[in-house]
Amino acid sequence: MRRSIEVYGGKRVRIGTLHFNAEGAKESAAFEYSATWLAHQGAFAIDPTLPLVTGPQFPGQGAPSVFFGCFADSEPDGWGRKVILRDRKKRGETTTPNSLEFLLAIDDATRVGALRFCEAGGAFLAAPTPGARATPPVIEMAHLLRAAAAVEANTETAADLRLLLAQGSPLGGMRPKCTVIDADGALFLAKFPSENDERSVVRGEALALEMARQAGIEASSARLVQVGKKPVLLVRRFDRHAGERVMYQSARTFIAARSASEYAYTDFVDALRQSSAAPTRDIEELWRRIVFSILIKNTDDHLNNHGFLHAGRGQWRLAPVFDVNPVPDRAPELKTMTTHETGYDATIDNAFAAAHAFGIKITRSKEILGDVVAVTKRWRAIAKSTAVGMTAKEAAQFHDAFVHPQSIAAEQSLSRVS
Repeated sequence: MRRSIEVYGGKRVRIGTLHFNAEGAKESAAFEYSATWLAHQGAFAIDPTLPLVTGPQFPGQGAPSVFFGCFADSEPDGWGRKVILRDRKKRGETTTPNSLEFLLAIDDATRVGALRFCEAGGAFLAAPTPGARATPPVIEMAHLLRAAAAVEANTETAADLRLLLAQGSPLGGMRPKCTVIDADGALFLAKFPSENDERSVVRGEALALEMARQAGIEASSARLVQVGKKPVLLVRRFDRHAGERVMYQSARTFIAARSASEYAYTDFVDALRQSSAAPTRDIEELWRRIVFSILIKNTDDHLNNHGFLHAGRGQWRLAPVFDVNPVPDRAPELKTMTTHETGYDATIDNAFAAAHAFGIKITRSKEILGDVVAVTKRWRAIAKSTAVGMTAKEAAQFHDAFVHPQSIAAEQSLSRVS
């Protein structure tokens, strides 16, 4: 199978052509910029490994996807693949989709970032036909929640899958979720509770995002809605602004990572110094996020849970923090190393040891730590606030995420300075 797909950015700016070839289980892909894009005044490299040159370019050996990272960022995984495969099975299809079919299964209206796909001269692929149902509105949340629960229980109907798949955008990650639209036309990622949850994971994430904001971190805008007896977290999509699509890269793409691990936050720093529109601010913000993750035991800070938004002229900004969760029952270990020397251990000492690599002076690092500690010490009050709405019993289940050896070490470090 050979297929070539035109790649556009935003409304109708042709960037180039994505070539795909599959022979049995063997797949390959290439990308070629269009002459129009190369001549465009606002042209920029859509991937750090895709320089603005003529001719086809191929992902290097050992890449995590058959596609360049800028395309792989919108591929479904985990939950999304589950929904797609279940849908195909319901329709009697027995073959496993190839990588291109998975990529194009994501709804055009809700695809992450600004890249869009179409056949030569045709309509955008995976876009709703005129008059067809669009992205599900927030008011359909109860139906979406029931459909997601049915998929988890393996009791879903074809209608459930259509609801989640057709315009619901089955995005990455393992937990059930769906993109919805509110009355003002803004896109939100609806994050549902799982039938397997042993604590209120949804409220836990709402708590982490609220604490991040209060700790001076730019966090995704979010709110909780009650659907029957269950909470659903609505996280506003930050890759849309004033109705326009914003180019997005995961950290995996931004630092041209060849694997999901073996990378450090200092790799982000090197890339930000070269490509950020505000490197000093972004790098300091990154260090603040490391400290925050350590103090709330956020152990899921892998490369796909950090992002960057295009700020114009080939420059990027650190995207708002998202997918942060306090995890009380895991060892304090980061998924991304603080530095290659300190490794994955989530300790305040390691964070301070890395501060010089971030260009942060010791007095400033203490100020940042103080900001974060002041908020994490108030975790229980924030958990019970209107924004989060945890009961005393629910909050108690998160105790060990906020009170642990590193939270004590942080306070002791501040007291030594004072």
